[in-house]
Amino acid sequence: MTSYLTANDRPGQHPRSWYADTAGPMPDHPALAGEARADVCVVGGGYAGLSAALHLAERGYSVVLLEANRIGWGASGRNGGQLGTGPRQDIRAYEAKIGRDDARKVWDIAIAANRLVRELIARHGIDCNLTDGGLEAAWKPGHATEMAEYADHVSRHYGRDDLKVIDRAAMADWLGTGRYHGGLYEGMYAHLHPLRLALGIGHAAAAAGARLHELSRVTRVSPGRVETEDGAVTADHVILAMNGYLDGLVPAVQARSMPINNFIAVTEPLGQDRAAQIIKGPYAVSDTKFVLNYYRMTPDHRLLWGGGESYGARFPSDIAGLVRSKMLEIFPQLSDAALTHAWGGTLAITAPRMPIFQRVDPQTLAISGWSGSGIHMATMGGLIAAEAIAGQSERWDAMARLPIPAFPGGEWFRAPLLALAMTWYSLRDRL
Repeated sequence: MTSYLTANDRPGQHPRSWYADTAGPMPDHPALAGEARADVCVVGGGYAGLSAALHLAERGYSVVLLEANRIGWGASGRNGGQLGTGPRQDIRAYEAKIGRDDARKVWDIAIAANRLVRELIARHGIDCNLTDGGLEAAWKPGHATEMAEYADHVSRHYGRDDLKVIDRAAMADWLGTGRYHGGLYEGMYAHLHPLRLALGIGHAAAAAGARLHELSRVTRVSPGRVETEDGAVTADHVILAMNGYLDGLVPAVQARSMPINNFIAVTEPLGQDRAAQIIKGPYAVSDTKFVLNYYRMTPDHRLLWGGGESYGARFPSDIAGLVRSKMLEIFPQLSDAALTHAWGGTLAITAPRMPIFQRVDPQTLAISGWSGSGIHMATMGGLIAAEAIAGQSERWDAMARLPIPAFPGGEWFRAPLLALAMTWYSLRDRL
């Protein structure tokens, strides 16, 4: 099996991206060498693992965090930078599957997750260009109707008062395209520099006493013990927070999630006036295609565009060309804009797009499957895992009850079956 950790990137180096080029100082943390002892060993240096390490260290636990590459190296340092406001899946799907009461618990956790990210940024002085405002764009006329119904539902049942339904004519004014059939503005939604956020949480965790180790790829996990190529950690508790980079390490978790690759490119600076002709305000945008587009302006007026997926370990040879085609479908007026950066990354999805909170054994917790909502939900997932270790399991139990089946096809056929399904949904987007 090809390793997602090594298939496309040099071990120990952040891939070249606009984020890496603008992240500022990235401190080195030593690789684990020899035997170590801790109350908790956290595996994974993304939002989930860093949040768990921070919140446990603040509670007085001794924490060792192991990262195979660099802090924020995975999806946490490569994503679209969009800070969501609720569950990845429509809350009405939660209501249908787990009932209104448990759906309300999930909703409250997801809203608290947005606030948690904001609180961490403020409390630790993380300079990550946090900017409020998000816009969901309807790809089809029926999607606009569904948006209006969703806004009415969450306003009546969950007290959301920051949503504004936008008709097709207004959308053409908000964005420099007539492609969309309406939209939904969310005031709580936001966008930020994701790698700076990860580095900031990592700095806070280290300052609180957590021991962070980079270049420490885990080779074996057993109850109370985590082994790397050059050392091992014995711990009372283990938290697995690797998301799309499980690489077969914990089959019981990996069976319920699927790694997929997503791609981002950034234009040259467009200048303030031209940028305002594309996106009229300082908000992030995502649309309702099944394989969605998501985009926003950077502080220096570049268009940062995410779009396109692949379902094996290898990235396509021409990421810039793939993403550019998606961008020009919506904004053909940018055909003369050069792309200065293009990169890919791996995330993990679950079949119902609900996150995994799984107790692997009495000493080991696993959190993953953020399905594209990792900035807020992975950060909250780390806090919830820390709470569970500290004996506060109410939020853990609510999330662990989510019904997440294994992907069909087993290890060898899951990716081909997913590719077929995605192709079908992509065809539906064109109808």
